[in-house]
Amino acid sequence: MSTLPSENSIEDASNRSFWMPGNYQPSVKRTEDAFQACNDIVACFQERARVERQYAQQLSEWSTKWKPVVDSSPLYGSLLKAWQCFLSSADRLASLHASICRSLVSEDGDRVRTWQKDSFHKKLFGGFKESQDIETGFTRAQKPWAKRLKKLDKVRRAYQKVSRKEHAARERDLHAQGNPDVAIDKQKKIQEDRELVQQEAEKVRARYEKVLEEVNRYVPRYMEEMESIFDQSQDEERKRIVFLKQALLSIHKHLDITNNESVRAVYNELHNTLMSIDEHEDLRCWKNTYGPGMPTDWPHFQEWIPEKKTKKGKKEVEKKGTIEKSVMIGGVKVRALYDYVGQETDELSFKAGEEFLKIEDEDDQGWCRGINDGGCEGLYPANYVEMV
Repeated sequence: MSTLPSENSIEDASNRSFWMPGNYQPSVKRTEDAFQACNDIVACFQERARVERQYAQQLSEWSTKWKPVVDSSPLYGSLLKAWQCFLSSADRLASLHASICRSLVSEDGDRVRTWQKDSFHKKLFGGFKESQDIETGFTRAQKPWAKRLKKLDKVRRAYQKVSRKEHAARERDLHAQGNPDVAIDKQKKIQEDRELVQQEAEKVRARYEKVLEEVNRYVPRYMEEMESIFDQSQDEERKRIVFLKQALLSIHKHLDITNNESVRAVYNELHNTLMSIDEHEDLRCWKNTYGPGMPTDWPHFQEWIPEKKTKKGKKEVEKKGTIEKSVMIGGVKVRALYDYVGQETDELSFKAGEEFLKIEDEDDQGWCRGINDGGCEGLYPANYVEMV
């Protein structure tokens, strides 16, 4: 069940009111509080910058540590590429978090420091010019009001004092009337005292009402002057809030990697690489590289070919059991039937469907020589392509 507020609680609330003398101090103190808040914001996000830098360093160290292990692992094909993509993604994310660290320190931190320096002007003996200007304005506006309140409080206390005196005299008069123990002369004297006190109370009350009327007439002017100074302090605080909002939004922009295109690209590439893991293709590649699908020189009859002499009498190098490879002028266009990843430096890699030129016929080991559009030349299995 709710209760009515007591007289003391109402008086306490009134005493804490902005309109009471000196109660403007919280509005003045906002300037120093905002200055300290800037220091705290810079310190807070400098520490966050260190976290970003340490994370970037740890990502890079992790990638460096595991790269030789992954590269030499027994995995192959698309599965190996997927594992390697985790490490390359970590390197790219390390660069991103290092850039976040730099942005928090050199961009956001410097921005707040510069604004703080331009917006808060320290005085020689402490404090800030902005807070002193506001406090001076409040003090001037409250000085005449404080005097009137002091005068009003004096007459109020005088009135309350005489009211207590009047109440006591009335009580004595009521007690004396009709009391046979009190003499007639004594009763008359008590009655006269009560009348004198009553007259005094009326005079003090009239004075109290007059002073109160003067105070109330001054209230509109006092409120106007105080609100004018308060509006100035509000305008200064509004500028601080607007700036700090923009500063925090800038920090959020740098930290919010969910909307960062570079991060999206990293994880999209990683996801696509993982989705490209193809067990059928990896097994087929293994079969053709290390299994039954490897090209081989099956036993066949090899005709003996006598040595031929040149006109100058020099002998050509004998190629036992083989027929000399013919080099094609211009080359023949072929199309890859399967993906092939070269295992040696002199081998040509290609994707299924890719077209390139065959520049040497198949040798007795089942290998041809080709060159792609990029100018890369190398050997490849003859049974991996078809004529175009």
